[in-house]
Amino acid sequence: MVPQVDLVLLFRSSPGKVLSKPQARENARQAAQQYTHLLEVLKNGRLHAVGKRGEKEGQLLVLVHCPESTLTRLVQRERYSDFLCGLPTTNPTGTRDLTTEPLSPADRLRLVHAYVTSTPADGGLGVAPASSNWDRLESVLMLHDHSFNDTWIKAWTTRQLGFVTFDRIREQFGEAVALYFHFLSFYTKHLLFISVVGVLFYFFSMPYSTLYSSILLLWSIIFVEWWRIKQRILSVRWGTKGSFRVEKRRAQYVPLAWWKKDLRMLASLPVILFFASVLAVILTAIFIFEAFVTQLYTGPGHRLIGFSPTILFVALVPRLLAIYHSYAVRLTNWENHAHQSTHDASLTIKTFSLSAIVAYLGIALSAFVYVPFGEEVMAGVQHYLFYRDTPFHATARTWLSTVFSALPSNVTTPFNATADTKKTGETSHRTFWERDSGSARGKLSSTRLQDQMFAFTVTNQVINTFLEIGLPFVMRAVASVRSGKGLSLAAPAAGANSGNGNSKKKRVMFDDQSAEKEAKRLADQDEEREFLDRVKREVALPDYDLFADYSEMVTQFGYVALWSTIWPLAPVMSLINNWLELRSDAFKITVHVRRPIPTRTDTIGPWLDTLTFLTWLGALTNSALVYLFRPRDHCKPLGTSLSHAHHHLSKPDAPAQQYLMSALLIALAASHGYILLRMLVRHTLERVLWRGSKEEREAERIETVVKEQYLRSLGVADVVSAEDKTAETPGEHGPEGGSSAFWTSDEGLDELSRGTKEA
Repeated sequence: MVPQVDLVLLFRSSPGKVLSKPQARENARQAAQQYTHLLEVLKNGRLHAVGKRGEKEGQLLVLVHCPESTLTRLVQRERYSDFLCGLPTTNPTGTRDLTTEPLSPADRLRLVHAYVTSTPADGGLGVAPASSNWDRLESVLMLHDHSFNDTWIKAWTTRQLGFVTFDRIREQFGEAVALYFHFLSFYTKHLLFISVVGVLFYFFSMPYSTLYSSILLLWSIIFVEWWRIKQRILSVRWGTKGSFRVEKRRAQYVPLAWWKKDLRMLASLPVILFFASVLAVILTAIFIFEAFVTQLYTGPGHRLIGFSPTILFVALVPRLLAIYHSYAVRLTNWENHAHQSTHDASLTIKTFSLSAIVAYLGIALSAFVYVPFGEEVMAGVQHYLFYRDTPFHATARTWLSTVFSALPSNVTTPFNATADTKKTGETSHRTFWERDSGSARGKLSSTRLQDQMFAFTVTNQVINTFLEIGLPFVMRAVASVRSGKGLSLAAPAAGANSGNGNSKKKRVMFDDQSAEKEAKRLADQDEEREFLDRVKREVALPDYDLFADYSEMVTQFGYVALWSTIWPLAPVMSLINNWLELRSDAFKITVHVRRPIPTRTDTIGPWLDTLTFLTWLGALTNSALVYLFRPRDHCKPLGTSLSHAHHHLSKPDAPAQQYLMSALLIALAASHGYILLRMLVRHTLERVLWRGSKEEREAERIETVVKEQYLRSLGVADVVSAEDKTAETPGEHGPEGGSSAFWTSDEGLDELSRGTKEA
């Protein structure tokens, strides 16, 4: 029978490097001491724990199971905590029978994980990775339910053509993952409307339509404010509203004064600004090189030189982001957040701020530099390359002359214009660079913005889908071939030399052994071996990163809300991608990553603030784009928006600086209009979707119902209980220290009767 395992703890017994004999003996002693202490802590906490060999050398797998008695105690303790913190819960004085009212898989795993990893001050065992007491504990994971995974994938791919309910996702993976899929589904459904609008304006309206940008802004505000209410409704339905109040403290948390925490968070700001500035400089330099320098170069290999900006981007930007991410993690750890939610929120803001620069700076430079000032920048680049004499230019010319001297003469001769030919005015020879300003202006692309939007909303999303779904298979195949196991697309399994018993051993049958018992024993061994192989395969998988999924969707929303005025088909491409994304994310969770750790939450956290900021920024960019690039002749041009030339490029004498300053003023006015429009939309949606809804009534009811049930169980819920209500005669009792005759003589009816007779 397959054992029921709730948690798997990865314990590292060796550092993974060569040690001397004294160091190896000391390392083995420390590892044995910490491993023994780990088993003692788990067993003293009324958990079942056993260690097994891992896939890698020096790796141990500690399998943990929580018995029903301990689980019942954890459920009851959570009821007490929820009751004290004001969360909706059943009567805390009662006991939940897990046989008749079992927990969902996510709730069971969440309770056990919180019990093992939370601090002793919060009632846990304090066994948390990266803590000072458990430096050899690498990670904690949970095993997949493969029967549910197969059912889930089939439901997405075969029987479900549209959207599915997400209650089963919540039961298996917890509220955090279910909330993400709710958000993705909600966002995808809202894309239907703006996609239809985009198609209509793309084919039947002029480019940079004022009406389309206005509809786009209204749609983005409605979507963000509607989701704000939607997540509140979901938190009431799931009973997680206010769950942050019962969140356990991080094992790495050290109490500090409030002003020290604030100073540490402020200390992160200069680091973020420094890396953001460096990244902006690198991206701007790559942009200028790609948009202008590569267009001016006409020498040997000028067709291949166009790939150099991509090579520079791949070589520099990911490396810089990786360095920044390491500093962001260190700074976030140094900020010493008490709870994991605030820790993740701080890291999310730091990481996404630079990711947004990478995503949007290129198209912003094209919209507000390349198009309005393209000719001026091209002239400036030409002047810098051809008419300035600096040590850098001298060094560059020396280096280029050395390179070109190594090339065949038939390649370089046509480009070597001599002084004599210049004096005689001959034009038969060519140079390595385009020196004529008129020809250089003709190299500017009038469809650069549309081409970039197509690349961002179509090409990049196809690449991201391959990176999420296809690349893990390729990496596994490469790892399998390198390890000598042959070509395999499955997750890494246990090898023949891993000591897991894959090779069959010879067994001796004695006469007094029962064949039936031996067959059962062999079957149990095979089943246990298959189970351990599955555990090792899942251990080799990476952790699930919810940040990456949210970041992808929020970045896509930014392309739609900020820049789809350039190319109105962007929402359609996003809609198609998201329909596939719902299925690819489900496939990724079930195949390519470890099982997500269930957590209770009532919000998508900092991503909601990010969406709000992008919506405000969309008001600025859309108003500026419409003012700068909308055709001025009010005549419907021929073709589609992909073939429209920008009016600044078609009219070289247009005052670009004046247009840009006016666009800035219009953007500031649009910012104030956005604030008023958002207030109106929020007020309207609150009245329509929240006020009077059953979720609002439930939220108001749960504030008092649990406390009333508790007081009623103590017999003090009412001033006079039902059993104490007895019929008392009017004169039987009177107030203490008062006359009973005073309280029995009523004159009201006599006065009313007298008034009736007089009438």
